[in-house]
Amino acid sequence: MKFEHLIEINDPLNPLIDKLTREQLWRGLVLHADSPKLFVPHLDDCTISERTGEGFRRNRRFGELSIDDRVVLTPMQEVRYEVHAQGEISASSLTVTIEAPSEHSLFVRFRYDDGHDAATDAANAMYDEFKKSAYQEADIDVIRILRELAAAGRLDASYLN
Repeated sequence: MKFEHLIEINDPLNPLIDKLTREQLWRGLVLHADSPKLFVPHLDDCTISERTGEGFRRNRRFGELSIDDRVVLTPMQEVRYEVHAQGEISASSLTVTIEAPSEHSLFVRFRYDDGHDAATDAANAMYDEFKKSAYQEADIDVIRILRELAAAGRLDASYLN
């Protein structure tokens, strides 16, 4: 399943939406990767290991399910999650990209790739539609939480340092 969707962050035509800066958005996306329990209520534990200049490795535990992944950070642009094949879990990825097509507009693009080939995708089409919907709702929730954190000043540089 290859799937992507776009969430508008700043709409210059809608004064009712609080604007986020690219820096606030970036800090929030990194916080989501580094502290996912703030965003995922059913996550039991997340352990970060092997921090490097490019990102980090982590292990997330959901009950009996344990998932190891690598987070690659391209500052102010992209957060990439890479899950290697493990047990019954196939290799997959999620790329979260900040897009600014104009000075006053800001978007986040979520790109999912579950690593399956076209034949597997065709066989799983109905199931994949449920996954797409769940992913999109989860991503909307992430942005909602980022907006709340920004409104409370928790994504400002002075708060984080």
